Amino acid sequence: MLGIDPGSHITGYGMVDSEKGRLFHVCDGSIVTAPKNPLTLRLNSIFDSIQKVIDEFKPGAVVVEEIFYAKNARSAIMLGHARGVAMLCAARHGLPVFEYTPMKIKQAVVGYGNATKEQVQKMVKALLKMDSIPKPDAADALAAAICHIHHNKIRSPVTSRQKTCDV
Repeated sequence: MLGIDPGSHITGYGMVDSEKGRLFHVCDGSIVTAPKNPLTLRLNSIFDSIQKVIDEFKPGAVVVEEIFYAKNARSAIMLGHARGVAMLCAARHGLPVFEYTPMKIKQAVVGYGNATKEQVQKMVKALLKMDSIPKPDAADALAAAICHIHHNKIRSPVTSRQKTCDV
């Protein structure tokens, strides 16, 4: 399962596998784009990076965090562009896309819909038995994948749990 936390400057991604009720961390990371670059170049970078992750790990589905709150209309539009690119990339690979609100994701992972980023990071680390706390955007992406797995009790196939996931 590939989770994506979209953003026009930082897009988090995280792969989670599940087997017999156990969760496994496959990889995670952040796609960082230069704010000074035109939006089209930033969106292309997000698309290319997500495509590399999909090509390497072959997830069964993609989970994208819904827009729930934005500081202003411009922020919501920028976030919408990044979400659209992520969804397009999934569609190009024939993958189903699922969406959850940030509140639903936090509730599924932490048990509290208004959990802080730090609480999400710590719970993701604990649930996936990671050695270190993931970065905030990657933790949110991993949490989205965990949320979908919990809500659907599915096994998301990946080719290997041993690869690195750098884009």
